[in-house]
Amino acid sequence: MTAARLSPIANPTFRRLFAAQLCSLLAIGLMTVAMSLAAYRIGGAAAAGQILGFLLAVKMVAYVGVAPLAEALFAGRSRKRVMIALDLGRMVLLLPMAFATQTWQIAALALLFFAVSAGFTPLFQSVIPDVLPEERAYSRALVWSRIAYTLESVFSPVIAAMVLQLIVAEFLFWVAALAFLGSIAALLVTRFPAEAADRRRRPFMTRVLNGLRIYHNTPRLRGLFLLNFALSLSMAWVLVNSVVLAGAVLGDAERHYPILMAFYGLGAAAGAVVVPRLVEARDERLVMAGGALMHAGLGLAILLPLGYIGHMVLWIGFGLAASLVLTPGGLVISRSAATADRPAVFAAQFSLSHAGWLVAYPLAGQLAAWVGLEPALVALSVLTVGIAALALRAWPAEDPLQREHEHPELSDDHPHLRETPARGPHNRHAHPFHIDDLHPAWSGSRPA
Repeated sequence: MTAARLSPIANPTFRRLFAAQLCSLLAIGLMTVAMSLAAYRIGGAAAAGQILGFLLAVKMVAYVGVAPLAEALFAGRSRKRVMIALDLGRMVLLLPMAFATQTWQIAALALLFFAVSAGFTPLFQSVIPDVLPEERAYSRALVWSRIAYTLESVFSPVIAAMVLQLIVAEFLFWVAALAFLGSIAALLVTRFPAEAADRRRRPFMTRVLNGLRIYHNTPRLRGLFLLNFALSLSMAWVLVNSVVLAGAVLGDAERHYPILMAFYGLGAAAGAVVVPRLVEARDERLVMAGGALMHAGLGLAILLPLGYIGHMVLWIGFGLAASLVLTPGGLVISRSAATADRPAVFAAQFSLSHAGWLVAYPLAGQLAAWVGLEPALVALSVLTVGIAALALRAWPAEDPLQREHEHPELSDDHPHLRETPARGPHNRHAHPFHIDDLHPAWSGSRPA
């Protein structure tokens, strides 16, 4: 297959869906900046971190609780119409946020907003495999999706800083609402692939439990979860307390917070560029662990007399380290599940990773309020190192995809043995090993 056919951007349907995703992420990014400034406006330097940590925890509750339900909730409905309706719903919810003056008001609106947002990503992910059925092209589409998140983290703060020169911070919510118009326009001109009328889906709980079962029984996935959780602890401090640091240390939250996060986004973009080469030179395990440890090490630098430029450089480093951990995750999941089980494993990953953030966000806000900004980051960085060490124990250093194992329970004419011929009385053979109904446990297999 030619490189052009493998490139997802060469596919016009994917290009339009990708444009819709970019606009949606931009809107969420602007909304997050506006929400951070609202937390600072309501709580001041003393309580802004706690308020923002609470609001981001509300976001995680919505994501953990609603996102796994989205596929079952919208099954059988036109994905195009549902996604447009979700964008319209988010636009409407952003409008009254400009007038919220109490924490409970913005929290209630945020809960509804993120509950609606939680439905968009699973639907977007469900369309892409139908648009790009060739596995290698689909894998490249996953990389583009990570790039979209990186671009959002770069451009949202920059655009917010520009807009804040023209309007008061409260009405940044309305600018975020306008960004959803771009997503709606891209969806309107997209020809969605038809879903098979006879497509059968497993019951929702079966899919959820199946994904968790595969996760629990696959060592590299346990390591993936631990590395994601390790990063979330120190990274949550950056996301929760940057607005506090911008006001208390740099002197002006509205001016310096968007700039801080823009530098963070630049670091994340640089990380996304170097990750593919690092993975080829090393492997996902070492790259991700290195990113978590790098993030923790940079966290200790907060004790140094950094100055303005020093803070900007440090935030670039935070973004770079975060990309080293987050970017390879999709590749790890893809190689850890059979094609039919990938949706369940991605759903498990989404729920488990956001459950980790649900712990990390309020912890980062509360710890900073209890012991101070700098000591809180040092403590969270130490925790990051400890959990990353556990991840390296859970994820074996020798972890090939091909594994030898036996099937004494299968007859010689079983379809699985016809697909991958076996030898000996116990039907020993080797193939890319995934936990599934025929391979329920990792024990008994060994590297081929």
